[in-house]
Amino acid sequence: MASDHATKSVLPSGKQFHLRRGAQEAVVTEIGATLRDYKVDGRPIVDGFPSDQRSRDGRGQLLIPWPNRIEDGRYEFGGSIHQLPLNEVDRRNAIHGLTRWSPWSVAAASADSVVLEVAVAEQPGYEFSLRANVEYRLGAGGLTVTVRALNCGHSPLPVGVGAHPYLTAGAEAVDEVFLSVPAGFRLEVDDRGIPRGEPVPVGGSTFDFRQRRAIGKLALDTTFTGLIRDTDGVARVHLTAPDESLSLELWADQAHEYLQLFTGDTLTEPRVRRRSLAVEPMTCAPNAFASGRGLITLAPRETLTARWGLGVA
Repeated sequence: MASDHATKSVLPSGKQFHLRRGAQEAVVTEIGATLRDYKVDGRPIVDGFPSDQRSRDGRGQLLIPWPNRIEDGRYEFGGSIHQLPLNEVDRRNAIHGLTRWSPWSVAAASADSVVLEVAVAEQPGYEFSLRANVEYRLGAGGLTVTVRALNCGHSPLPVGVGAHPYLTAGAEAVDEVFLSVPAGFRLEVDDRGIPRGEPVPVGGSTFDFRQRRAIGKLALDTTFTGLIRDTDGVARVHLTAPDESLSLELWADQAHEYLQLFTGDTLTEPRVRRRSLAVEPMTCAPNAFASGRGLITLAPRETLTARWGLGVA
């Protein structure tokens, strides 16, 4: 029987929340509370995706309650072994958390800000109760993203948060883009993207971006740590166009001890490889649920707060 109600089409990423302040524009989506677009003076700062498509390759997504990978999706916490579903099938990992494809609810909204929230229910592999919210706010200095994760259960839980924006300085490829990364160490990983051994100093290697230089042909899918912070406690990554016409900044507060940089060489679609640079602020290392490296344990009613942001330098 035909429905009496007209069928309304739904965008793959759900409702679209358009923010504006002065020369800045941003779009955040209902699905995943994803940063789909951010422009300043009409120039793209993030390499996002169209409204009629879903996010691919993690574009603009929040990574909760863990960023990056968990080897075999298996970890021990609270005296029990937990097994997560494997959604990076070819590498047999659980990747990027549990909220990327969930619809988030609006808690508050204005012309230049939106607050979205989501509940992570107890489930196989993550048998804890977590509530997260995120505020995207356009201010005089750019876009600020504030993520909060609350333990609303009755026992401690493991948590990490991260984000996955792809940044563009306007060049057709990242090779000639100038990059500076305030990090003294990196993590070496195996062919599954899982860190092995202790952090390695970047000094004297091709991974040393403490002084600004072109990315060149270097393929990055690299975790940086030992972040060097300014006097305000913030670590700042800078990307600059080859002709110096645009310089942009991603900053991360002290809650973020790691940065993942990814040039996209392994992406499925050839047209997006090395088109932009993913700069991913993370509170913990890849595989933290198993290794404990940077892992945060929240007591009942305790909240983790982490802030990062984007702007034109």
